[in-house]
Amino acid sequence: MRCVRCGCTSGRALRASGIARRRTEEEGAEAFFPLRGTTTAADSKRDARAAHKKGPAMIEAWGELNVRETFAEAARTFAALVSRIPEDRWDGPGLGEWNLRALVGHTSRSLVTVETYLGQPVETEEVPTAAAYYVAVAGIDHAAVVGRGVEAGRALGENPGEFVDALAERVLAQVGTAGNPLMHTAAGGMHLEIYLSTRTLELVVHSVDIAAAVPNIEPPEFSDQLLSEVARVAATAAVLRGRGVELMLALTGRASLSPGFSIV
Repeated sequence: MRCVRCGCTSGRALRASGIARRRTEEEGAEAFFPLRGTTTAADSKRDARAAHKKGPAMIEAWGELNVRETFAEAARTFAALVSRIPEDRWDGPGLGEWNLRALVGHTSRSLVTVETYLGQPVETEEVPTAAAYYVAVAGIDHAAVVGRGVEAGRALGENPGEFVDALAERVLAQVGTAGNPLMHTAAGGMHLEIYLSTRTLELVVHSVDIAAAVPNIEPPEFSDQLLSEVARVAATAAVLRGRGVELMLALTGRASLSPGFSIV
C-alpha cells in the first residue's frame, strides 16, 4: 500500500523500522548518532531507556496511518485545551500580532476550512501531498492571514470553549461520512485525506502555541502516531523547499538550524 502523504510504501517503512530497532538493540544508540555534541552519558542512557519503552508504539506509528483518526485526535485535543483557558486570559498575548482570542480563532480555521471546502468540489488535483501544500502556500499574504485570525477570534463568541467543541464534533461527523472527495483549497485542488494531514499539523502546532501563551495551563498531549504524521509532513516540506540537508544535519547533532528556519 502506498502512503498518501509522502509516497513511500508502508512495507518499506515497516522494514526500515525493524532494521532500525534491531540495530539499536545490538549496537546501542550510538550506531545511528555517533556525533552527540554536548549530550552526556546520562542523557544517552535516559534517551535509550525511553526509546526502548516506546518501541512497539513507534513501530505502529511508522506503519500506515489513519489520517482521519489523527485529525480527530488533534481536533479534540485542541477543543479540550480551549475549554481550559481561564476567562481572564482571552485578551492577553497569543502569538506574534495575535492576542490569545485571535490565535485560537486562527487555529479553529483548521476545522472551519475543512467544513467549507467539503462544499466546494473540483475536478482537478493540483496538490498531491500534504508537504506540497506548504510549498504551494509559501507566498501567501501574511497580513491577510493575520486578519482572518482576528475575524475568526471574534466569531468564537462569548463562550469560545463551547463554540470550538461544537465545531470540532460537527466537522468530525462530516469527515466521517465524506469519503475522500477532491475539493478546492487555498493551495488548489486536493483530496480530503491529503488536506486533513495539513490541518492536523496546524492543530498540533497551534495547540502548543496556545499552551505556551497561557501560564499554568495543563499542556496538550499527543500520541506517537499523531506526532509521527506531523513530523513526516514537516520534514518532507523542508525537503521540498530545499532545506532537507540542513534539517538532517540538525536532527543528527551535526549542526544547528539557521535562524528563522520554518516550513510555514
